[in-house]
Amino acid sequence: MDAKTDQAVSVGRVKPCHIVELPEFVDPRGSLSVVEAGKDVDFEIRRVYYLYDLPTTAIRGAHGHHHLEQLIIAVHGHFEVAVDDGFRKRRFSLTSPRQGLYIGPVIWRNLINFSSGAVGLVLASNHYDESDYFREYADFLTAAREYA
Repeated sequence: MDAKTDQAVSVGRVKPCHIVELPEFVDPRGSLSVVEAGKDVDFEIRRVYYLYDLPTTAIRGAHGHHHLEQLIIAVHGHFEVAVDDGFRKRRFSLTSPRQGLYIGPVIWRNLINFSSGAVGLVLASNHYDESDYFREYADFLTAAREYA
Protein backbone atom coordinates (compact mmCIF):
# COMPACT_ATOMS: atom_id res chain seq x y z
CA MET A 1 0.00 0.00 0.00
CA ASP A 2 1.49 3.37 -0.95
CA ALA A 3 1.66 6.27 1.53
CA LYS A 4 -1.23 8.18 -0.05
CA THR A 5 -3.53 5.13 0.09
CA ASP A 6 -2.48 4.40 3.66
CA GLN A 7 -3.12 8.03 4.71
CA ALA A 8 -6.51 8.12 3.00
CA VAL A 9 -7.87 5.88 5.75
CA SER A 10 -7.62 8.69 8.32
CA VAL A 11 -6.43 11.85 6.58
CA GLY A 12 -8.88 14.43 5.34
CA ARG A 13 -12.02 12.98 6.84
CA VAL A 14 -14.36 14.41 9.48
CA LYS A 15 -15.05 10.92 10.86
CA PRO A 16 -11.64 10.51 12.58
CA CYS A 17 -12.23 13.79 14.42
CA HIS A 18 -13.50 12.66 17.79
CA ILE A 19 -13.83 13.54 21.43
CA VAL A 20 -11.17 12.02 23.67
CA GLU A 21 -12.25 11.40 27.25
CA LEU A 22 -9.31 12.33 29.47
CA PRO A 23 -8.53 10.63 32.77
CA GLU A 24 -9.78 12.63 35.73
CA PHE A 25 -8.68 12.40 39.33
CA VAL A 26 -10.86 14.10 41.94
CA ASP A 27 -10.32 14.48 45.66
CA PRO A 28 -11.10 17.17 48.26
CA ARG A 29 -8.18 19.27 46.92
CA GLY A 30 -9.76 19.56 43.47
CA SER A 31 -9.63 17.87 40.09
CA LEU A 32 -6.77 16.94 37.80
CA SER A 33 -6.89 15.66 34.21
CA VAL A 34 -3.97 14.13 32.33
CA VAL A 35 -2.95 13.80 28.68
CA GLU A 36 -0.20 11.31 27.90
CA ALA A 37 1.35 10.86 24.45
CA GLY A 38 1.00 7.29 23.24
CA LYS A 39 -1.84 6.66 25.68
CA ASP A 40 -4.46 9.41 25.44
CA VAL A 41 -3.24 10.67 22.05
CA ASP A 42 -1.51 8.58 19.39
CA PHE A 43 1.04 11.26 18.54
CA GLU A 44 4.14 12.67 20.18
CA ILE A 45 3.36 16.10 21.62
CA ARG A 46 5.91 18.54 20.20
CA ARG A 47 4.17 21.86 20.76
CA VAL A 48 1.67 23.24 23.28
CA TYR A 49 -0.09 26.57 23.01
CA TYR A 50 -3.18 28.18 24.46
CA LEU A 51 -5.72 30.81 23.49
CA TYR A 52 -7.17 33.25 26.01
CA ASP A 53 -8.70 36.74 26.32
CA LEU A 54 -10.93 35.70 23.44
CA PRO A 55 -13.83 37.92 22.42
CA THR A 56 -17.02 35.84 22.44
CA THR A 57 -17.48 36.65 18.73
CA ALA A 58 -13.93 35.68 17.71
CA ILE A 59 -13.23 33.08 15.04
CA ARG A 60 -9.89 31.35 15.58
CA GLY A 61 -8.28 28.71 13.44
CA ALA A 62 -9.70 29.28 9.96
CA HIS A 63 -7.04 27.03 8.48
CA GLY A 64 -6.05 23.42 7.92
CA HIS A 65 -2.81 21.46 8.06
CA HIS A 66 -1.10 19.08 5.67
CA HIS A 67 0.32 16.80 8.38
CA LEU A 68 -0.31 18.18 11.87
CA GLU A 69 -2.43 16.34 14.44
CA GLN A 70 -3.95 18.22 17.37
CA LEU A 71 -5.87 17.71 20.56
CA ILE A 72 -7.89 20.80 21.52
CA ILE A 73 -9.14 21.20 25.10
CA ALA A 74 -11.40 23.84 26.66
CA VAL A 75 -9.52 24.16 29.95
CA HIS A 76 -11.83 26.96 31.10
CA GLY A 77 -15.26 27.91 29.80
CA HIS A 78 -16.49 26.46 26.55
CA PHE A 79 -16.41 26.89 22.77
CA GLU A 80 -17.21 25.01 19.59
CA VAL A 81 -14.94 23.62 16.91
CA ALA A 82 -16.35 23.38 13.39
CA VAL A 83 -14.47 20.83 11.27
CA ASP A 84 -14.69 20.43 7.51
CA ASP A 85 -13.14 17.73 5.32
CA GLY A 86 -14.10 19.40 2.03
CA PHE A 87 -17.24 17.26 1.71
CA ARG A 88 -18.81 17.13 5.16
CA LYS A 89 -18.91 19.47 8.12
CA ARG A 90 -19.43 18.77 11.80
CA ARG A 91 -19.42 20.80 15.02
CA PHE A 92 -18.08 19.70 18.36
CA SER A 93 -18.84 21.47 21.64
CA LEU A 94 -15.96 21.53 24.07
CA THR A 95 -17.47 22.15 27.49
CA SER A 96 -15.20 20.35 29.94
CA PRO A 97 -11.47 20.14 30.67
CA ARG A 98 -12.02 16.37 30.91
CA GLN A 99 -12.42 16.16 27.12
CA GLY A 100 -10.33 17.00 24.11
CA LEU A 101 -11.09 17.06 20.41
CA TYR A 102 -8.71 15.12 18.19
CA ILE A 103 -8.24 16.67 14.73
CA GLY A 104 -6.11 14.92 12.14
CA PRO A 105 -4.42 16.19 8.98
CA VAL A 106 -6.27 17.81 6.06
CA ILE A 107 -9.17 19.10 8.15
CA TRP A 108 -10.25 22.75 8.06
CA ARG A 109 -11.12 24.02 11.52
CA ASN A 110 -12.80 27.08 13.03
CA LEU A 111 -12.97 27.67 16.76
CA ILE A 112 -16.12 29.68 17.49
CA ASN A 113 -18.76 30.67 20.06
CA PHE A 114 -16.39 31.29 22.97
CA SER A 115 -17.84 31.76 26.42
CA SER A 116 -16.59 34.74 28.38
CA GLY A 117 -13.21 33.87 29.89
CA ALA A 118 -12.73 30.73 27.78
CA VAL A 119 -9.23 29.28 27.57
CA GLY A 120 -8.34 26.76 24.88
CA LEU A 121 -5.29 24.50 25.08
CA VAL A 122 -3.85 22.88 21.94
CA LEU A 123 -1.44 19.94 21.94
CA ALA A 124 0.22 19.55 18.54
CA SER A 125 2.22 16.78 16.91
CA ASN A 126 4.81 19.09 15.33
CA HIS A 127 6.62 22.34 15.90
CA TYR A 128 5.26 25.41 14.14
CA ASP A 129 5.88 25.17 10.39
CA GLU A 130 4.17 27.72 8.16
CA SER A 131 4.54 25.40 5.15
CA ASP A 132 2.23 22.87 6.86
CA TYR A 133 -0.72 25.31 6.82
CA PHE A 134 -3.59 25.67 4.38
CA ARG A 135 -4.36 29.37 4.76
CA GLU A 136 -6.73 29.62 1.77
CA TYR A 137 -9.89 27.52 1.79
CA ALA A 138 -9.68 26.95 -1.99
CA ASP A 139 -6.18 25.44 -1.61
CA PHE A 140 -7.46 23.26 1.22
CA LEU A 141 -10.38 22.01 -0.92
CA THR A 142 -8.04 21.06 -3.76
CA ALA A 143 -5.86 19.02 -1.40
CA ALA A 144 -8.82 17.49 0.46
CA ARG A 145 -10.33 16.23 -2.79
CA GLU A 146 -7.07 14.46 -3.65
CA TYR A 147 -7.79 12.15 -0.70
CA ALA A 148 -11.35 11.39 -1.84
